[in-house]
Amino acid sequence: MKAVLGIGTNLGDREDNLAQAFSRLEALPETELLAISNIYETAPFDVVSEQDDYLNCCVLLDTALDPEALLDQCLAIETALGRVRTEYHGARTIDIDLLLCEGFASHTQRLTVPHPGILQRAFVLVPLSDLFPVHTGLGFDFAQAYQAVDKSGVRLYK
Repeated sequence: MKAVLGIGTNLGDREDNLAQAFSRLEALPETELLAISNIYETAPFDVVSEQDDYLNCCVLLDTALDPEALLDQCLAIETALGRVRTEYHGARTIDIDLLLCEGFASHTQRLTVPHPGILQRAFVLVPLSDLFPVHTGLGFDFAQAYQAVDKSGVRLYK
């Protein structure tokens, strides 16, 4: 199954946090990291406290893990990299969101795929468009949302 993850970080050494996340994703069983989008820097989105800017990107995986198992692995990587959940949309060393899964949709309390915020978040849509310039091929079309969303706060990083 192909899956797309959104990854963000705004605490500590942000570049190293991303590198460690990529490395750990590559090490998942029966999983291949197929592509990494450009990395973008963005201001915090929908936050209640002062925070530093984020580095954001999307990755494309091919995995034999089912979506629930992939979610578990992503949460384990977050924990291993020091993610602590203290407030809604709080600052974080790493955030790994399961955005899309080929041939899979879910709307449970634990897992909603496609991720419900994709179409409103430029920090997701811009890197997603790096991976899929026209259409994801995963049963998810975001072209109209990409055209409509304000991308002015999404800056290519380095």
